[in-house]
Amino acid sequence: MKGDKALWSSISILIGLVIMILSLLRGAWLVAALLLVFTGWAAWVVYCLLLPSMKAANLKRKRIQNQRKRQQEGLMSAALQSESIALQKTPDAHDANSNLLLLRHVNHRISTHLRSAYPDISWEWCEEHPELLATNGGTGRIKVYGVPDFTHADIRMDQNANIQCSMIKAVPLDTFVPTVNSETSAPKKRIIDPQIWYELSGRKVLEAVVADLNSRSYSSLTINEDGEICIQQDDKLVPQEQLKGFPEKLYWPRVVEVFMGHGLAAEVTDQGVQLSW
Repeated sequence: MKGDKALWSSISILIGLVIMILSLLRGAWLVAALLLVFTGWAAWVVYCLLLPSMKAANLKRKRIQNQRKRQQEGLMSAALQSESIALQKTPDAHDANSNLLLLRHVNHRISTHLRSAYPDISWEWCEEHPELLATNGGTGRIKVYGVPDFTHADIRMDQNANIQCSMIKAVPLDTFVPTVNSETSAPKKRIIDPQIWYELSGRKVLEAVVADLNSRSYSSLTINEDGEICIQQDDKLVPQEQLKGFPEKLYWPRVVEVFMGHGLAAEVTDQGVQLSW
């Protein structure tokens, strides 16, 4: 509105100036005066009316563009934030499900391992977060039921997914009463479970001996009744290592089963238990 009023006012002034020039001047001075008046009026219109209008239009257009840009950035930021939250939540849930699934697989392996020696066994974790043990390895304790000789077991898992079990019997100190055997009392024979013996003391020695003998082109060995590991050289048996607590002959059929369950061919001979690979 202000621009329109200024334009009409300038036109009125222009008309007045033109009339005055036409009435006062003649000849060349008339043309020069009219050109000067029209040039000045045109410059005033451009400078005072047209340029401000163009600047105002540019500013308005920039404000609209900036507003649209901010709206788009806000929408994109909200979308990115929502996607980030979803991505943050999804891995946590996925990791939790993966750890739970892995722990159940490990539980089944432990159960199979324990039931090979104690078919009626059941157990539960004593650890607060056993899934960490399943993913990172280490040693954890479980409480066992249905086993008269033991109350707990230590489960060790390494980075190669091997599982080793050490049976434990927890006895309160205040209930422990030492006994003195009389000279006439006959010593009681120790009941041995071959599977437990192999896990506790037999596996480490045998694996080392077998690896060494295999590297030297041997394919068999013999374990004597006293636990001595021998190899056949020509016509004689040469001792190599000693197995501590090797089960008596009464348990040899079960010992053979344990050896065969761990990938060794085993049989009972006149000289002892023969292993081959």
